[in-house]
Amino acid sequence: MQIRKAKPEDMKQVLERIRELAVFEKEPDAVVITEEDLIRDGFSEHPLFYCFVAEEANELLGIALYYYRYSTWKGKTIHLEDLIVKEDQRGKGIGFELYKAIIQKGKEEGVRRIEWAVLEWNTPAIAFYEKTGAKVFSDWRVAQMDENGIANFYKK
Repeated sequence: MQIRKAKPEDMKQVLERIRELAVFEKEPDAVVITEEDLIRDGFSEHPLFYCFVAEEANELLGIALYYYRYSTWKGKTIHLEDLIVKEDQRGKGIGFELYKAIIQKGKEEGVRRIEWAVLEWNTPAIAFYEKTGAKVFSDWRVAQMDENGIANFYKK
């Protein structure tokens, strides 16, 4: 198995991993992006995201998709959007290797923080993150506005 930067031709399998995550997170119909969206958004002149993949025998066993953010308190940070390992490949250290690649990237880039979200019921992931030295906050809440919220905002 090797960890490497994703290429446009990986996006079909990246999308498969994203769909698997949506099923795991009990939202199988929530994924609306396409392979074309991923290629456009990740490999244009100004990419919106970057991705590491764990590959073995031309199969993507896992992905770590991230992008840069800016904190008014810390400066440049990395947001790890998703760390996904195929269900039948979990427990083999693949997730750890992808996680390590993100942390190494943060170190190389001199970021002051790497952050991500984890569902409160995903206790194995929480335990994993805490074991590696990450802080999992219980006092911060995620706020989102979906397409309907955006559209309805201007109707009020």
